[in-house]
Amino acid sequence: MDTIVWNWDSIDVFKALFSLVLGVILGLEREMKDKAAGLRTITIISLGSTLFTIMSYKIGIATETETTRIASYIVSGIGFLGAGVIFKDEVSINGLTTASIIWVAAAIGMSVGFGQYGSALIFFGATLLIIHAGNWLNKNLPSPTTHKILEVKFEKNQRLQEELLYHIQNICESWYIKHRMKEGEMFVLFIEIKIKTKNQKQLVKYLLQNDNLKYFKF
Repeated sequence: MDTIVWNWDSIDVFKALFSLVLGVILGLEREMKDKAAGLRTITIISLGSTLFTIMSYKIGIATETETTRIASYIVSGIGFLGAGVIFKDEVSINGLTTASIIWVAAAIGMSVGFGQYGSALIFFGATLLIIHAGNWLNKNLPSPTTHKILEVKFEKNQRLQEELLYHIQNICESWYIKHRMKEGEMFVLFIEIKIKTKNQKQLVKYLLQNDNLKYFKF
C-alpha cells in the first residue's frame, strides 16, 4: 500500500511540473504582449485545473463515484474568469484572444491532470502555432479581407472629412461611419472598414502623410 501511495505522489509531482512548464510558456507569451492575464494568471489557471482534475479522479476512485465530477465544473467555471479580461473600448472589443488562451490553458491543465500528456502537448503546440502564425497567415493568404475599426481625429472641417472619406473609399472594399463625436474643436470618427490585407499598408501610408489628421488608430 505504501508503494502505491508513493507512486501516485510521484505521478502527481510530475503532473504539477509538466503543467507548470506549459502554463509558464503560455503565460510568457501573454506577458510579453502586456495583456491583462499574463504569466502568473495563465500559470495558476493551468496548475489549478491540473489539481482539480487530480483530486476529481482520486476522490472518484476512493468513493467509487464519477471520476470527472469535480473536473467538469472547470469548463463552466473558467468562463467567468475569461469574461473578466474581455472589455469594450469605444466601438472595439479587446481581450478575446487572452480569454481563449485562459480557456485552452485550463483544458491543457485538465489533460495533464488525467495523464493525457500527448494530448496536452499537441494542443499546447497548436495553440502557440496559431497565436504566432495567425498574423502571418492573415497577411499572406490570397487576397484576404479583414474588418477593422478606424478611429480618426481632425479639425472641424467638412472638406477634410470629405477628402478623408474619399481616399478611404478608394482604398477599402467598403466602409461606414459607426460613431462620430466632438472633442472641443476636433471631430472624432469611428469608421468600420472592410479592407484587403495587402491594402492596409497603403491606407496607413495615406493616414501618416495626411497632415490634417491629429490622430488615428486601428
